[in-house]
Amino acid sequence: MSHRKNIATRQIYSILAIALTLSLAGSGCTQQDEAKRVDFNEVKLVARPTASPQAAKSLQVAVGAMISPQRTLRHYQELLAYLGDKLNRDVHLVQRKTYGEVNKLLGRGEIDLAFICSGPYATIGKRYQLELLAAPEVQGSHFYRSYLIVNSHSPYHHLIDLRGRVFAFTDPESNTGKIVPTYWLAGINQRPETFFSQVIYTHAHDNSIMAVARGLVDGAAIDGLIWEYYQRIDPSLTARTRVIKKSQPFGIPPVVGSRYLSAQLKQDIKQVLFEMHTNRRGREILKGLLIDRFVPAQDAWYDSVRRMLSKLEGGKDRAHVAAQP
Repeated sequence: MSHRKNIATRQIYSILAIALTLSLAGSGCTQQDEAKRVDFNEVKLVARPTASPQAAKSLQVAVGAMISPQRTLRHYQELLAYLGDKLNRDVHLVQRKTYGEVNKLLGRGEIDLAFICSGPYATIGKRYQLELLAAPEVQGSHFYRSYLIVNSHSPYHHLIDLRGRVFAFTDPESNTGKIVPTYWLAGINQRPETFFSQVIYTHAHDNSIMAVARGLVDGAAIDGLIWEYYQRIDPSLTARTRVIKKSQPFGIPPVVGSRYLSAQLKQDIKQVLFEMHTNRRGREILKGLLIDRFVPAQDAWYDSVRRMLSKLEGGKDRAHVAAQP
């Protein structure tokens, strides 16, 4: 690696370390993709430990921020407080650094309710018997896309232009931040580790936007909802980036319930979420999250993720694609 790349890499991680200190650990990843990969083919369901009467009245909820981990923590806390008040239960926020860690907790029944990425739902939903409870509707849609972004002053206009450049992924299991761009590369018979000169993980879509805007990386793949969020609240940031490719639509990250939750409690949770936008307090919370309302989710919305993964896992890139995006 050249002296210039060494300096750039140190700058990237210095800035991202500061950003991570401020962020909600829920949409991140580890830099060492291989070392931290979870093999879901080896995961088995286990009986959930018997809970105490007091614990049985509480809900353990994990949140993978759908819009912005830095800016929405307070609003998610308000959402969980609202849910707890309506259900007459204590609600505890469970924070983990990576998607994979949350997935494992769901599998073991240590999380009751989760706002998860569409990729993990598509791959572990059936295995862990997760139930789709709801999906957010954002700007009138329950679908979202991956955006490929570059610096606004760069000469890059197509994915192929980024050959030999430095690229940023978010989480090894992120649909929009890792799986989609890997799928794009597979379409031209390329793999991230050989196509790019260097790949880093930023731990959050916000950080990827920042890294591109500051010229610390040449390109990144991000959740389009988050780019659009910053386009509305901080256009000076997105103005320093340029979207050069958008993916097909995928089902938006859903709200799922553990198989250990009773059918009645799942129904109660759905009713609270579906009626949120009709309640004054609920509308204010949703407004802060840039969510219109919660709507019933359909498993078929995530078939496009499954088809994409099936094609990737059937090719030579299998070992480098997280089996649980």
